[in-house]
Amino acid sequence: MSIKSKIIGLHAARTAAKTISDSQNAIKDQRNCLLQLLAKGKHTVFGKDHKFHEITDASSFARQVPIRTYEDLKDYNSRLIAGDTNVLWPGKPKYFGKTSGTTSGIKYIPITKASIKSQIDTASRAILNYVHQTKAPVFDGKLIFISGSPELSLKSGIKTGRLSGIVNHEIPSWVKPGQLPSYSTNCIEPWEAKLDKIVEETYNQDLRLISGIPPWVQMYYERLLAKTGKKSIIEIFPNLQLFVYGGVNYEPYRASINQFHGTEIPSLETYPASEGFIAYQNDYKDAGLLLNTNAGLYFEFVPLTEIHKEAPTRLTLEDVELDKDYVLILSSNAGLWAYNLGDTIRFTSLAPYKIRVSGRVKHFISAFGEHVIAKEVEEAIAIVGQRHGLVINEFTVAPQVNPSEGGLPYHEWFIEFDKVPEQLDMIAFDLDEEIARQNIYYHDLLSGNIIQTLKIRPLQAGSFREYMASQGRLGGQNKVPRLMNDRSIVEKLN
Repeated sequence: MSIKSKIIGLHAARTAAKTISDSQNAIKDQRNCLLQLLAKGKHTVFGKDHKFHEITDASSFARQVPIRTYEDLKDYNSRLIAGDTNVLWPGKPKYFGKTSGTTSGIKYIPITKASIKSQIDTASRAILNYVHQTKAPVFDGKLIFISGSPELSLKSGIKTGRLSGIVNHEIPSWVKPGQLPSYSTNCIEPWEAKLDKIVEETYNQDLRLISGIPPWVQMYYERLLAKTGKKSIIEIFPNLQLFVYGGVNYEPYRASINQFHGTEIPSLETYPASEGFIAYQNDYKDAGLLLNTNAGLYFEFVPLTEIHKEAPTRLTLEDVELDKDYVLILSSNAGLWAYNLGDTIRFTSLAPYKIRVSGRVKHFISAFGEHVIAKEVEEAIAIVGQRHGLVINEFTVAPQVNPSEGGLPYHEWFIEFDKVPEQLDMIAFDLDEEIARQNIYYHDLLSGNIIQTLKIRPLQAGSFREYMASQGRLGGQNKVPRLMNDRSIVEKLN
C-alpha cells in the first residue's frame, strides 16, 4: 500500500466514525439544522416575508412557510436571476445549477458556497466510507467522472452550468491528480465526439473508479471494447474496484453493466441534486441510502397520497414509517425553503435513517387509477430479468388507452434487449404478476378485467439513444423517464 493510500486510509477511518456519529444523532441534528437555517435566513427577503423571527420549531415552520415548487418561487427566483442580493440566502449564490423543468423550461437553482461544500464533502464521504470498509487502494490509480461540461456561462455575474460541470471546479486538490478525463476533453459539447476523446485518453490508464449515469457508462464501455478489441472491461482495467452512480435505479442496468465488466464490480449509489446532496450508500453491502441529516439540509416528508391537498401533512424525521411513499420536501443552506423536489422516497431503515428513491411525483402511470410508480416497474423488471436471464439496455412504459387492434387497454413496455427473447408473452405475464404483487390497484384492474396483460414492444438496438439525441439530451446526466402518463416519448421511439 502506498503512502498516499495510508494517509487516505486514516482520513477514511475518521470519516467512517463521523458517519456513524451523525447517523445516531439524526433527529437532534435535524432540529438544530432547522434553527441554524432560520437564523441565517431571517434577514433575507424570504425570511422577512415569512417572519422567520417568529418560528421556533418544525410546527411553526410548517404553519408559516408553505410547500413550494420552483414555479411557485417565481418572484424570488426572478430577483435572484436579475442579480439581487439577500433574496433567499445572505448575499448572492456562488453558482446557478442549470436544469431542465417540465413546466417551467430551464431552471436556475441557487448553489451557495456552503451548499457546494456540502455537495463535495458528501461525495467524498461516500467513497471514503467504502475505502474504510474494504481497504481498497482506490486512489492509487486514476478516477474517471463521466459528466457534463465544466464550461460555465454567466447569469447576472453568477457562474452557471450543469451540476456535474460545476462540481468539476470544486474537486478537492488531493483527488485532482488522478482525475480523468482532461479539462479540455470534458468541455467538448457533442456527446459522441466527447466520448471518442474520453476513450482515447483513458483506455491505457490504470482506472480504479468509474462514476457516471449507467446508460452513458454503457456507451463508454462499448467504445472501449471496440477500441481495444478486448472482451471485457476488466481486461482493459484489471484494477477497477468501484462503480459510482446516481440519478437512476441501477438494478435494470446491473446485468448489462456486469456483462461489460466481465465480473461483478462493487457499486455505490448516491443521490445528488442541484438542490442538495440528499443521501448516499454508506455501506456497499446495504442498498439503502443514508439520509444526509447533518449537512445543511432540513427534511420534511409528505405522504404521497396527500401531496395535492391544500394543506398536506408534513412529517419530520421522527414521524416517518417504513415502506411508505413520501414526497421529499427540502430546506437548505442554498436558500431553498420547504421546496418540493418532486421525488418520492421510501424508508428502508429507521435506525439509521436510510431511504430508496421510489420515483417522481410527475412520472407515474395512472391512466386507469392504478398509480404505478417507478420503484414498482424497476423492481419488477429486475426480478423478471434475472429469472429469465435477460440483459436489458433500456426501457420505458406508457399506457395504451385505445388499442388500434381493439380490446381492453393495457400498459405497453418498450424494451431494448441485448438479445430479444423468444417467450415475450411469458415475460409479459411475469411482469404483470410482479406489478400486481406490489400494487393492489393494478391487481384489482387486472382481476376485474378493466385492463389486460401488459404488452412488450422490443426495440432495435440504439433506439433510446437515437431518441435522446433527437431531443438534444444525449450523454451527461440526462435520463430516459421510466414512466409517463401519456405517449409523448414512445411515439418518437423507433
